[in-house]
Amino acid sequence: MSELLLGLDIGTTLTKGVLTDLHGGIVAEAEREATLYSEEPTWAEEDPEQWWENSCAVTRALLERAGARGGDVAAVGVSGMVPAMVLLDGEGVPLRRSIQQNDARTGTEILELKQGYDEDRFFRLTGGSINQQVVAPKARWLRKHEPHTLDRLSTLLGSYDYINFRLTGVRGVERNWALESGLYDLRQGRFSDELLELAGLVRHQLPDVHDAHDVIGVVHPVAAEATGLASGTPVVGGAADHVASAFATTAYADGDLVIKFGGAGDILLSLDGLVTDRRLFIDHHLVPGKFYLNGCMATSGSLVKWYLQQFCAEESERARREGRSAYELLDELAAGLDAGSDGLVLLPYFLGEKTPLHDPAARGTLLGLDLHHTRHHLYRAALESVAYGFRHHVDVLAELGLPIRRVLAADGGARSDLWLQIAADVLKMPVQRVAHHPGSSLGAAIAAGIGSGRLDDWSAVERYVHLDRRFLPDERASARYDRLYGVYRDTYTRLRDLYPRLAR
Repeated sequence: MSELLLGLDIGTTLTKGVLTDLHGGIVAEAEREATLYSEEPTWAEEDPEQWWENSCAVTRALLERAGARGGDVAAVGVSGMVPAMVLLDGEGVPLRRSIQQNDARTGTEILELKQGYDEDRFFRLTGGSINQQVVAPKARWLRKHEPHTLDRLSTLLGSYDYINFRLTGVRGVERNWALESGLYDLRQGRFSDELLELAGLVRHQLPDVHDAHDVIGVVHPVAAEATGLASGTPVVGGAADHVASAFATTAYADGDLVIKFGGAGDILLSLDGLVTDRRLFIDHHLVPGKFYLNGCMATSGSLVKWYLQQFCAEESERARREGRSAYELLDELAAGLDAGSDGLVLLPYFLGEKTPLHDPAARGTLLGLDLHHTRHHLYRAALESVAYGFRHHVDVLAELGLPIRRVLAADGGARSDLWLQIAADVLKMPVQRVAHHPGSSLGAAIAAGIGSGRLDDWSAVERYVHLDRRFLPDERASARYDRLYGVYRDTYTRLRDLYPRLAR
């Protein structure tokens, strides 16, 4: 019997893959770089054919590293960015590069939609807002600037849905792509003709909707030859990357909160029932019937990386000589400073802000600078600013009456003991690190295991994940952060009307 599960993740910068056994073991991991094209300001596009080539190469590398054959793989799951747009013609060939979820070319179209359509109704239908991520503004942009593309459009797919199509020949979309597209009636569980008309699309251009663990088809012979998999291997619907990644921290019980210290700052609360709020996003859980209420801060690790590159050449050189990470050295130097960075407060809105503000005009702001401050104070203030952003989300959850059972921390920044201690102190809750978090590809592999019947329960995720150190809040530090968090929130409120003037 086949004893391995394959999970692939179609990411912005990397295509990643993991092979697992059925008992909690990670057998092999592999990755390959992807290319983000931004040939005009605010554009973000990728090549779906490169995703497929990467998926084939990663799958072959995984099989080789595991010493396995294609027939050893019981099922395949794919995760990826949502809601990327892959536009296929009638033959299944992409008509152009994908338009990514973070593409921001549609300011005019967003304004037109907001002026011409009831935003309250949009929220009631979709659980979300009219913003740069949803499909309608991008489809309207294409109608204006590339009408020939829409004239030839046969099927609209997402990133991981396209890989599923290449594997199986089946055109379908997973439920979270449908939800995040802004074309889907959340409560009716189907695409809305009203919203499709708003986007200038027709129903036959949107394929059937599948759950993450639904077996949508099997690997066909051409794909088997390209990937090394066996023909007939089951393929499941797959998952949105942030959903699969959150699930792969073991966050599946009601009240489990995940804070992710990636390039952006993600925060997801696992819920047993549906709750929506305009300030946040809503997604279907991997576990049927559950949801993730979630948010995304525009900068987190990207802010810290920017600071390191711009202002810490001396520390970078010293760390190189000592054979360690520059971030590790900066943590060491900043850990000796008092909580609150001696009165510095940084607003981390260096790319505007997504949730819960939804303010693209917001800007990074430093308050309280004095001549005694050093660049190490500023580094610590950057770490604290992200923790304040997470707390802002937690405040929204508290307003909604949603209790938090535990807090799990993942992604690259979670390797920092200092950052996790700051987070525990700011949130005033214990924060537990997820060690060696394989991310979205593991969540996709588990969905494949459930769908193929090789895993019997979603709790099997606990076999694959190791929870590491638990950081407890320090009462004195929390009291200091309470005061400065008030300044953080008040600063944005007072400056909100000035930011658009800077943007202009």
